Amino acid sequence: CSRYWLVPVEEVCFILGTLTGCVCLGYTADRLGRHKSLLVSLTLAVVFGVLVCVSPSPPVFITMRFCLAAASAGVFLTLYVTRLELCDPSLRLLATMMSGLTVFGGELLLLAVALGCGSWRGLLGTGAAPLSLFLCYGFVHDLFPQAFVSLFKYCQIWFNIYMYFCMFISHGISHCYSSFRGDVRGFTPSFYWTYLLSVCAGGGAWLLLWAMVDRFGRRGILLLAMTLTGLASLILLGLMECKCFLLRIFFVGGHPKHLSESAMTVFSIMGLFSSQAAASLSILFTAEVMPTIIRGSGVGAVMALGCVGRLSSPLMNLRNHYGYFLHHVVYSSLALLAVLSILLLPESKRKPLPQTLADGEQYRRPPLVRRRRDNVPLLATPNPET
Repeated sequence: CSRYWLVPVEEVCFILGTLTGCVCLGYTADRLGRHKSLLVSLTLAVVFGVLVCVSPSPPVFITMRFCLAAASAGVFLTLYVTRLELCDPSLRLLATMMSGLTVFGGELLLLAVALGCGSWRGLLGTGAAPLSLFLCYGFVHDLFPQAFVSLFKYCQIWFNIYMYFCMFISHGISHCYSSFRGDVRGFTPSFYWTYLLSVCAGGGAWLLLWAMVDRFGRRGILLLAMTLTGLASLILLGLMECKCFLLRIFFVGGHPKHLSESAMTVFSIMGLFSSQAAASLSILFTAEVMPTIIRGSGVGAVMALGCVGRLSSPLMNLRNHYGYFLHHVVYSSLALLAVLSILLLPESKRKPLPQTLADGEQYRRPPLVRRRRDNVPLLATPNPET
């Protein structure tokens, strides 16, 4: 198709719209309150969702998709922050996990609706119509009106920018895993199969987080996820140039090429799974360590950096995957570098949410090695001469 270039352009504009919505509406949630920000986002999502369905030309369609992405990002961000603030510390992970699994179910339902709809206008209308039901949130009282203040004198809070780094890498490198076979081996996997694989990896990541994060801590699991992401990426780069020398030595019967293809598939799925887990945990981690007064802006910023990472996928498609190897090497190196930065983060497991900037400044990273303490006091025996 001579106008295929409009597809990656639309994807880029949609991601830029999400980035804009995360930054602007996250700031609005801190300035005007969660309630007003949610109502504004929902209203805009309904309006632009209808306008997308009736767009008469590609430029209008792309513009409306940009606005719809911004409004939808505001809805997601505001609901995420509000849900976290209403939960007790012991229930925050469970509530976040249930929300993530709900999103997982919605993405599977979207796949079924896409297969059943006869046109793209019907699909977009089906997705936008339920948003009008959520306008009933207007009857809920505002719970968290906040004000935005200067942050430059609070150094400890700025250390949490390392989580933004992890979010950027997780979203940027996930494109390398989901499209590895098509970029390197020349295969063109089915669109529905690629989408289903990505959604299932996200659902599995939420189950892993639910089982392990409260036991081993946010920082430890984020460290594990980023390590697996970097290792899987490096192994895939090695398999891309490897001539299967060791496989030819130990492999008996058949052709080792099939085993190499299986290994690439396994490590692609592992990398996609670990990158999804790192991205989900980065948002939760940021929401827990940021003070209430700037939590909306903090979560919006980390989601915006994730959008910057996601831009690599449509940009690579726009350039016909030129420079894929260098792109993969850079993200692999950044993933391993992020492992060192995670050690500087605090631990928020089962801790109350910080309310003010002073509370957020108290969140310090735990020591890497616990010191052994002697329980015997120095002056246990009184001196009779005193």
